[in-house]
Amino acid sequence: MTTVTFLKQGDLLLGFTACGHSGYAEEGEDIVCSAISSATIMTANTITDVLKIKANVTVGDGSLELKLPQNEAEKADAVMQGLLLHMNALKEQYSKHIKLKFSEV
Repeated sequence: MTTVTFLKQGDLLLGFTACGHSGYAEEGEDIVCSAISSATIMTANTITDVLKIKANVTVGDGSLELKLPQNEAEKADAVMQGLLLHMNALKEQYSKHIKLKFSEV
């Protein structure tokens, strides 16, 4: 199961961590992992390369973590809210393979 944990302060999203393989299918065939990976990478790239925010991004085997500087979080809020909407839609469709959590910071 893939767990996506959103870091938040009130209603403001300050980052996320996505880790684990969904287990929907074998590696290389897993459409759920692909959807999550694609969305999280697009989010990270949009924040760092388009919005030019110096977020802390860490990529590992089966994980991606993004932490926004607190003073830049509002600038990235629409992108982060879009990721949350997308993850909620995936969770509705593949509830056994994705878990969403929230961590207040």
